[in-house]
Amino acid sequence: MPTLSLSLLVLLAAVPGCLARGAAGSKTVSPPSKSESENVKKCPPSFSRGWGDELNWVQTYEEGLYKSRKSNRPLMVIHHLDDCPYSQALKKAFAENKEIQKMAKEDFVMLNLVFETNDKNLWPDSQYVPRIIFVDPSLTVRADIRGKYDNRLYTYESGDIDLLASNMKAAKVLLKHEL
Repeated sequence: MPTLSLSLLVLLAAVPGCLARGAAGSKTVSPPSKSESENVKKCPPSFSRGWGDELNWVQTYEEGLYKSRKSNRPLMVIHHLDDCPYSQALKKAFAENKEIQKMAKEDFVMLNLVFETNDKNLWPDSQYVPRIIFVDPSLTVRADIRGKYDNRLYTYESGDIDLLASNMKAAKVLLKHEL
């Protein structure tokens, strides 16, 4: 009986949230047709956190490594904070740049984090934001792909968007490792 009560409570808590998201701005929600469902975004916009709703975002670093290895595409890890003005400015420039959005969508496995990971490879020179690290499909952190600052090697500012695009092109050239 307690299990049934708990299940009912969870269901009652989940349904209003789903209805509120689906019905925002409309009175009737119908399921998408087959052709519409093929064009639906592959991940909820909440995973993008404003960096590009059309991109396919992974949820965890481990999932990113797996998908990178499986698809033979580099992983791009963006560390940021919601209340950091530098992160917000970079996010805006990143989301508005069509070339970067196209490369991110077609050539990369994408992950953005608002928390630090335990993997010290993702903070080779310290923990700061914004910080962008590239990981090769061979699971090698590309420490050679850096921003322009000597004190924070992997940071980019909104004015560095051309350098970021150039570094994304460099990250697409995969390392050759023998297994």
